[in-house]
Amino acid sequence: MRALTRMSRPRRHRPVVGLLALLLACAPLVACSSDSDESGLDIPTYDPEAWASAEASESAAAAEASASAAASAEAAGVVTAESLSTDRYQVTSIPEDLDELQTEVLKAFINYDQVTWNIWFTGTGVENAEPLMTEETYQSLKSSYDQVKGETVEGNLRVSVTAVFAYDVTYAQVLICDDQSDLISYDASGQDNSDPETLQGRYEVLITMIYEDGVWKESEEKRLSANECVVDQ
Repeated sequence: MRALTRMSRPRRHRPVVGLLALLLACAPLVACSSDSDESGLDIPTYDPEAWASAEASESAAAAEASASAAASAEAAGVVTAESLSTDRYQVTSIPEDLDELQTEVLKAFINYDQVTWNIWFTGTGVENAEPLMTEETYQSLKSSYDQVKGETVEGNLRVSVTAVFAYDVTYAQVLICDDQSDLISYDASGQDNSDPETLQGRYEVLITMIYEDGVWKESEEKRLSANECVVDQ
């Protein structure tokens, strides 16, 4: 198969001891009771039931806080490598601490990439990529598709997103390592026509995205290296 470029393809303090420690331990947990002894000192005594109840309450509060944080993250559009993956398009890693704009760019790129790869997986649906690409890059994709119509690709693709650069609200870039080593290409008659030098390798690719017509679109892709980058496990 011809080279599958992305346009054509196909991150204590010291312990307190003695009575003071006991008082401090009891106060926040409400796990001690107060009984007066013969000396007249009002010394708290350990209450197992109160202690267990306090621990349970603390655990429940922590669980509620965790669930609330997860819900907030989801509402804020936080994504993970797993949430971006499909059965045959596995995102192995994404950068940490992406801001809202970077996350928006990342999601747009992954959507574009999955749609275009699906064209090569199935040999159909080139029109689905048109809204996700600039006019020039779409025409380049369609031209390549017309030349190899009937060809398909099988296997699983692994993608590690190295960086997302959002320069402003209209221009961004995504740097990835693309592991295509598991892919096999078949011509229209079903014969294996894979080219190990252009398909079955690991490629570092820089993708340029621009904001156009209210959508982030792919506008340019450049392969930086072959079999040098590493896809995270």
